[in-house]
Amino acid sequence: MTAQFRAVAVHLLTATGAVFAMLAMLAAFEERWDLMYLWLVVAFAVDGIDGPLARKYEVKTNAPMIDGVLMDLIIDYLTYVFIPAYALFASGLLPGWMGWLAMIVIVFTGVVYFADTRMKTADNSFWGFPGAFNMFVVVMFGLQPGFWLILALVAVITVAQFLPLKFIHPVRTKRWRAVSLPVAIAWTVFAAWAAWVDFHPASWAQWGLVATSVYLALVGIVQQLVPERG
Repeated sequence: MTAQFRAVAVHLLTATGAVFAMLAMLAAFEERWDLMYLWLVVAFAVDGIDGPLARKYEVKTNAPMIDGVLMDLIIDYLTYVFIPAYALFASGLLPGWMGWLAMIVIVFTGVVYFADTRMKTADNSFWGFPGAFNMFVVVMFGLQPGFWLILALVAVITVAQFLPLKFIHPVRTKRWRAVSLPVAIAWTVFAAWAAWVDFHPASWAQWGLVATSVYLALVGIVQQLVPERG
């Protein structure tokens, strides 16, 4: 197996995220929110492994004819922002004209954030909330906290995309990665579990999602407040 073949195979793995995005969107149209999130979790898992593989097999050198970064951004926008925003509105969690407006604001600010060339920090973290509305919406599906709280949280994290706050990349941010990576894997398991039981309120998956989401959302800010010792 040549280096070029392996590099192209990694690009093709990344491209499967578009397929999972389509399957998630079809499930959303049918209001199968559990199935939609199972497909989004699969896409999330692919997104977690294709980056390390791309670096291992040096895709920029061995398969430069395909822009893996651009492809990844397109798929991430669909699975992290576009589909979750639609689900938030169409599921009735944010109904009415205010929910419609929230959906529009999410997709508009999300595409602006994804196009921002300053979105990555020197340690491969994110500068501003990384548009991970998929992680937010799955928690809302699980907890069903009520219209006004969901709307307030949407407003906060939408603004946070453009604030000088640090959010880790659990795979690429080296600081505390020994904790962050297992937490991210646990989040994926809890998200799949919650979707598998159709977001049943008695499931412990919801609280696992809350705990892991709080860690992933705040650990980068904590790193800003606690400088790394030289």
